[in-house]
Amino acid sequence: MKPAPTLDRDRVRELFDLRGAYLAQTGGGYREDPYPVWHRLRAESEVHPGTVHELTGYPGPALFSGLPQPDRPHFSAFGFAACDTAYRNPDLFASAPEPVDPNKGKLDALNSMISMNGAQHRRYRALVQPSFVPAKAQWWIRNWIEQTAQQLIDGFARDGRAELNVDFCAAIPVLTITGSFGVPVEQALEFRAALGRPDAVVELIRPIVAQRRKAPRDDLISVLVEAELTGEDGTTQRLTDAEIHSFVVLLLAAGSGTTWKQMGITLTALLQRPDVLAAVAADRSLLRPAIDEALRWTPTDPMFSRYVTRDTELQGVSLPAGSVLHLCIGAANRDPARWDNPDEYDITRRVRPSFAFGGGAHACLGMHVAKAEMTTGIGALLDRLPNLRADPDAEPTRFIGMYERGPTEIPVVFG
Repeated sequence: MKPAPTLDRDRVRELFDLRGAYLAQTGGGYREDPYPVWHRLRAESEVHPGTVHELTGYPGPALFSGLPQPDRPHFSAFGFAACDTAYRNPDLFASAPEPVDPNKGKLDALNSMISMNGAQHRRYRALVQPSFVPAKAQWWIRNWIEQTAQQLIDGFARDGRAELNVDFCAAIPVLTITGSFGVPVEQALEFRAALGRPDAVVELIRPIVAQRRKAPRDDLISVLVEAELTGEDGTTQRLTDAEIHSFVVLLLAAGSGTTWKQMGITLTALLQRPDVLAAVAADRSLLRPAIDEALRWTPTDPMFSRYVTRDTELQGVSLPAGSVLHLCIGAANRDPARWDNPDEYDITRRVRPSFAFGGGAHACLGMHVAKAEMTTGIGALLDRLPNLRADPDAEPTRFIGMYERGPTEIPVVFG
């Protein structure tokens, strides 16, 4: 059996603490509960002029999807119907203001598939979609998730206590996505730290891409080097290094930057409700609805943006061409027009699709992998840590952050 993965806890805390400098630019300094303000704004109008953070009362800076772009008018949608309209009309509400090309321009997560529109997006997404469908979840679990979860628990199972945000939630996704790249554990945090410097990511991944071109393996980089992109004229060609690098930067940002927070949100919701936690521990069929409800109740990234391609009207508000529409999916996921008692975390409620993973053609590619990570990880904790409960002597966990929301420390005791 492979040795247990060991990560520098101080480095993990630095890279995965929303309050730290690394995540300050996305609004990590926001400490309040935004939902009362979002409820008020939605009741006044589903769509408002302005950005989500300014309307919420957070002065910023808060950079994220579609921000800052001070030269464009900004609007924010807080209702489910308004967000649904935007997601269903990608020609009118585009993912990027102009076409992107990973072979040209700046290398970053936005100059990638996530910002592509129409046929171009469909062609690129089709290359990696087969590796992320529900049926492929077992590939991820078998190769990376299950062993990582078990080995991480080995590191604290005898202690009777743990801090799950750093020691568990943050570690699983970063080790899963870098493991799928063929990156050794000792380099995993180097990749995470390099996210703000895409050129550094390229330097780390370049030798792996070269190796896989010569000798493919059963991993994600091999999928990319063997993929064939079909052009508009019907001809096919292998991805360039630049195109592979754009996928890597995007998947690293999404794979290591969201699931850890969402897993922590789900664990916190359960730990704060011991009766619900006990029910899930006794009946594992309840784990999936517990995760789905946490995704609706508090999505970790509560806002994404779209660009208005021509003059239009949304829920009675005029939006000029060229403006940015911020979709506050966190508010939309608690719209009382769609869910009864939307502020309650209720794992027994009737399941209805939410926007936790976005919507439309750009629905999150990795949603099934993320759910596999959360299901496998939380299930392993419940299997191996008897009487798991929040540490009564520690500071209670809180949710913080503006455009990346997640828990503070998650101290637990067990046994």
